[in-house]
Amino acid sequence: MTLSLHSEFSAPDRAVVHVGGRLDAMTFGELDEAMLALLPQLPDGGTVVIDLTGLTYISSAGLRSFAKVRKTMRAHGGHTLLLNPQPQVRKVFDIVKAVPVNEVFTSTQELDAYLDRMQRQITEGDDEA
Repeated sequence: MTLSLHSEFSAPDRAVVHVGGRLDAMTFGELDEAMLALLPQLPDGGTVVIDLTGLTYISSAGLRSFAKVRKTMRAHGGHTLLLNPQPQVRKVFDIVKAVPVNEVFTSTQELDAYLDRMQRQITEGDDEA
């Protein structure tokens, strides 16, 4: 599955970006390019809402893309909100929040393999991961 993106301005100071499919090393560039075009259209203090309802998988490359968006928005006094993550994607965010990832994994490949396993366990019904 590939990445799907759709954005809309729900208010003059708020953009909603719908992200679907897989956000990984093969597709993160699409999100980065879309955000590079979108974010300058928001005024200082604006908000970008990233709707993750359709996102079925995220790797460390996708996490970096979201971190870039947050950094850009903060630099302009704005906010980034993540909405409706699927359980397996939420698990990745929980892992990253709870564990200083750069201190645990020896490489991006090792991190991605771990995140892949965790998401697969949840989508296959074993959420005790």
